[in-house]
Amino acid sequence: MIRIGMDPDILNTGSFVLSWHGFFTFVAVAVTVVLVARWASRRGIDTESVYAVAVWAVVVGIIGARLVHIVDRWDFYSQNFGQVLAVWQGGIALWGAILFGFVGGAGYVLARRLLGRIYSGQTMGWFKKLMGERIAKGYLEGTMYARFKDFSIGKMADISAPGLLIAQTIGRIGDIINGEHLSIRTDLPWGFIYSHPNSPSFQQWGLTASQPVIAYEMIWNMLVLGLIWKLRGRLAPPGMLFALYLMLYALGRFFIQFLRLDKEWFAGLQEAHLIALAVLAITVPLLAYKARFVKPAPETRTARPRARAARRAKGKA
Repeated sequence: MIRIGMDPDILNTGSFVLSWHGFFTFVAVAVTVVLVARWASRRGIDTESVYAVAVWAVVVGIIGARLVHIVDRWDFYSQNFGQVLAVWQGGIALWGAILFGFVGGAGYVLARRLLGRIYSGQTMGWFKKLMGERIAKGYLEGTMYARFKDFSIGKMADISAPGLLIAQTIGRIGDIINGEHLSIRTDLPWGFIYSHPNSPSFQQWGLTASQPVIAYEMIWNMLVLGLIWKLRGRLAPPGMLFALYLMLYALGRFFIQFLRLDKEWFAGLQEAHLIALAVLAITVPLLAYKARFVKPAPETRTARPRARAARRAKGKA
C-alpha cells in the first residue's frame, strides 16, 4: 500500500488556512494561463487579449466551482449559511470550474463585441464629424474593443483544451496529498493509506487503504492530453477539439466517479455523474454532426521549427 502522512494544510492560523489543494490549484491556474497565452501568440492571437479573457474565465470558474459544490452539499450549507463564502476552507467542484470558466471567458468576448458595436456606432457618427473619419477610425481601432472584433471563441477554446488537462492534473496533486475525496476501500497493492489525523480519508477509514481515485483521474487526463495534443489543428470547425476534450473527460470521470463516496442524488448516481451525462448528451451529437478532419494548419506544423530557428539565430548573434 502507498502511505500518505502529510498534513493537508501548509499553513493554518485559525482564521486563514492554506491547504495543499489550494496551493496546487493556484500553480495549475498560473501555469495554464502562461502556456495558453504562449500557444495563442504562435497562432497570431494577441497575448493581452488572452490574459483579459483568462481573468474572467478564472474568476467565473472559481464562482462556478464553489456554486456546484454548494448545490451538491446543500444539506450542510442550508444549515450553515455563513460557510457559503468560506472558499478558503475548501469545497470546490472541478466540473463547475471547467464549465463556468468557459462561460466566463466566452461571455467576456461577446460582451466586448457588443460594446464595440455600440461604441463604433457612436464614434463613427458624431466623432467622425468632429475629428474626421481617419482620426476617428484610428481611435476606434486602437481601443480594446477592436481586439475582440475577430476573436474566435472556438479557436481559443481549442487552444485552451490541452492547458486545461494540464491544470486539472497539477491541481489534483493537492487532492492526493489532502485525501479529501473519499473513495471506497480496497485491498489492491496501490491503495492509498492516509495516516495524518487531519486528512478526511483518515477520519473516514483510519489506517485502511482506499482506492486512489484521483490518481486514476490524473492518468486518464494524461491519456486524453496525448490524444488532444495529436489532434491540434486537425479538427474543424473551431471548438470541436474543446468539445472532444469535454466528451473524453466526461466519459472517464463518469466511470471513475463510481469509486468515490460523494453524495448520491438518485439511482446510485452522484452530482458529477449527472453533469458528465449532460456533457456527453451535448458533445457526442455535436461532434458527430459537425466535426471533421482537416489538414493541420500551417502554424501548427511550422511553429516549433520557426521557434527553434529563431533561437539558433539569436544564439549566433
